[in-house]
Parts: sequence; C-alpha cells; structure tokens
Amino acid sequence: MAGHFHVPSHPGVEQILSEFLLSKEDLEEVMRRMRREMERGLRVETHNEASVKMLPTYVRSTPEGSEVGDFLALDLGGTNFRVMLVKVGEDEERGWKVETKHHMYSIPEDTMTGTAEMLFDYIAGCISDFLDKHNLKHKKLPLGFTFSFPVRHEDLDKGILLNWTKGFKASGAEGNNVVGLLRDAIKRRGDFEMDVVAMVNDTVATMISCYYEDHSCEVGMIVGTGCNACYMEEMRKVELVEGEEGKMCVNTEWGAFGDNGELEDFRLEYDRVIDETSLNPGHQLYEKLIGGKYMGELVRLVLLKLVNENLLFNSEASDLLKTRGAFETRFVSQIESDTGDRKQIYNILSSLGILPSELDCDVVRLVCESVSTRAAHMCGAGLAGVINLMRERRCQEQLKITVGVDGSVYKLHPQ
Repeated sequence: MAGHFHVPSHPGVEQILSEFLLSKEDLEEVMRRMRREMERGLRVETHNEASVKMLPTYVRSTPEGSEVGDFLALDLGGTNFRVMLVKVGEDEERGWKVETKHHMYSIPEDTMTGTAEMLFDYIAGCISDFLDKHNLKHKKLPLGFTFSFPVRHEDLDKGILLNWTKGFKASGAEGNNVVGLLRDAIKRRGDFEMDVVAMVNDTVATMISCYYEDHSCEVGMIVGTGCNACYMEEMRKVELVEGEEGKMCVNTEWGAFGDNGELEDFRLEYDRVIDETSLNPGHQLYEKLIGGKYMGELVRLVLLKLVNENLLFNSEASDLLKTRGAFETRFVSQIESDTGDRKQIYNILSSLGILPSELDCDVVRLVCESVSTRAAHMCGAGLAGVINLMRERRCQEQLKITVGVDGSVYKLHPQ
C-alpha cells in the first residue's frame, strides 16, 4: 500500500484502496495521452476540439530581470485575492533586488458566484484599500494581473475569459476581456488610477519568478485549489500565433485533460460523484483528480464507502461526515503529517463527531495517502508528458530543466 507504515492487513480496506494504485504502465499511458492532447491543442486544425487548449500567453523567451521601478501585482486564482507592491531596484552585488509588501483579501462566496461587476468592483475595492494602507493613492503605478483561469490572449494586456473553473461562476465575465473588466471597475470607483500593463496565468508568474533565480526554469506548475502547467514552446509550433523565431510560453490548461474521455478508464466512482455535484460537471476532469478543491471531498467519499462496507467506525458515520465539503483538504495534509501517535488524526475525527479506534485512525490515514498519492502520480505523469515534448523538440537525449512549482497543496502537503 501507499505510505510508510504498516496497517494490520485488512483485505476489505486494501481491496477498496487498491483502485487508487497506478502502475508504471498506467502512468506511461496517461503521459502518452497528455502528450497527444497537447499536440492537438497546438495545431490549428485540431485546437477547437482538443481538451488541452495550449493557450499562447504572449510571454516570449524569458525576461532578463532588467525591469526597475515600482509596480503593483494582483493575484486572483482561488478563494483568496492578493495585492502586492513590488519594488525592483539596482543592487551592487546581485545587480537588482526585489522587495514586496502584500495583503491577502478573501473573496466572499456570493461575490464569486454573483455578477462580473460585483466581482471586479470588489477587487477594485481591495486595491483601493491597499493603496490607502501604503499611501500610494496619488501614484499611477503599472499593474500586473495574475489571473488563473483559462484565457485566450490577443496580447499581453488583452485576454478573453473562456470559462470559469475552481468554484467561480460570476456571470457576464465569460467571453469578455478580463483586463477591460478590471479597468472598468477601477474607472467606476474613480479614486485611483492604474496602468494595467499585463495579465498572466499563475503558472506563468511562477515560471518567471523562478527564472530570476535559475535560468534553466522553463516550466511552471501549480498544484493548489486547481492544477495547471505552462512551458516554453518553440514559436514555430505555436500555430495560433504568427512568427517562427524564438519561444513563447504556452499555458496548457491541462486541468481540462480528460474532458473528451481520455481518462475514463482511470476515473473511479468517487471521481464521478465529485464531478456530478460540481459547478462544472464534465469539465476539468484531470484537475478534479488532483486539485485541493476536490481532495478532501474525495477522501470523505471513500470513508463513507468504507463505513457502508462495515470496514470503518463500527459502520457508523456521523452526520458531519455525511455533509458535503465537511472533510477539508487541509485535514488530508494534517493527517498525513501525524507523527505516529495518531493525535492529529484523533483530533480531526473527533471534531467531525467521530470517536475512532486506533485501527480507524490508521485506516483513515491510509485513505488520505491513497488519494494524495494518486493525485501526485497523475500530476507527475502529466509533467513528464510536457518535459518529454520539450526534450524531443530540442532533439536531446537528456534535458536539464527546472520546474517552478507553487500552490497550497504543493506547499502544505507533507509528502
């Protein structure tokens, strides 16, 4: 079984959890299918029906770190929205230095699912609050906007939202220029001016910030609420954009891999329930195997299955455990961080109205490990697909490459 400790053999439990184990052959198959969809997304004639959209970002080659001055960076990609002031200055030793001040604002549920005006007015309000805090209202700063949803770019500062993901549903945004929506909201407030110069995906922002430290970083990956990756592709292969010279960063939007049936033989009954009860059924199926938005709920569904099969909690599930969303993804990380005395596991389960035995605690841990290990393996198979594509493009037997990774699941999960 997954994990680094032994559970008294429990054939029923092992049988149910064995479905989460992926063999090397399985993972190679996922890698091959990902690779095939990436190629389809890049080509003009197959782009429209490809599940992996391979969106050009208009970020070309990679920046050399020559920008100097103050700018504001916004980051909208999940339930939290971040505003940062970035000061880039010259530094005798390293050539440049970066200082940041930032503030986190959480986005209310009704703002995520209301109208686009409401959402962008809320964002403009957060920017205004931040500028007040730092006495910057009088300055017209350049603004970089990290927007972590599928966008079709026409230029660095113009991109159309294709569809919301990760629990956002704000009406009137899909099909519109996101930078325009932000500029309009800033105008409506009228209490500060901003020069929105660029919009990038969070995968791209991660790749660029890692590139400052390590010039072999040409892939960015996020494993957080959702899951996505970008990489530097040869311009001649990006058929959706004119030009043959150099490279452009492509936002794969690989979270939608599987939306054309490519993952059917890997999806389990729990995955189907998650999908059917989500805001976007039938979409983002790969992301739903991996992302933090879904991981806790997957564990909850497996626990209920074990209870129903009389394999857990004396076949008694608490009302809380029967509540959708009650088992949070952070519990998965906390349970797998348990040192072996089962205290963390016991505390989490008792907060859910369950008084577990030691064996129950061990089984719950095993469930968490099975779900998170499958997520990591699936994600790794996708990443291998991206890197193999890059390696072959460059006609190299081996490729030395760095992947910049960010996201709450990546940062907080103990494994």
